[in-house]
Amino acid sequence: MLNIYLGEMPGAVYHPPVYFDNRYEDEWLIDPLTAAMVKDVDKSEIIGPHLVESPVLGPISVKELSGGVKTLILLAFDRSGKVFNASACGDNCARWILRLAKERELTINLRHIMDFGNGSFEAKILNTGDVVRNNSEFAYIAGDFV
Repeated sequence: MLNIYLGEMPGAVYHPPVYFDNRYEDEWLIDPLTAAMVKDVDKSEIIGPHLVESPVLGPISVKELSGGVKTLILLAFDRSGKVFNASACGDNCARWILRLAKERELTINLRHIMDFGNGSFEAKILNTGDVVRNNSEFAYIAGDFV
């Protein structure tokens, strides 16, 4: 289930890419899930835990991945209990957030109205307790908080 807290959230990690750069583990980077997210969002390929092949930048370190991919990796693997500001992600990360939330309880902070697409999904808005089932319902409630 996806839980979303809208607007400023005390204690949430506001800038997940910096947190990622200082906390990631090599095992996260060699996981097939990470490879799929990096390929889809950044159009790049994980070569190893310290090397990524970018079609635009050439060989880069994992610290040069996009903020969106770094946030997705944290959502998938970080078990610190921290809530991450998923507004560091673009809308191209929304389907991955929904996929991760199907596999386990996932809480994110959003400070913008993310486009979750035209399909159905289920998310609980923590600010109100409402459960939304599509992007229109989500946007209607989110507009009051962001």
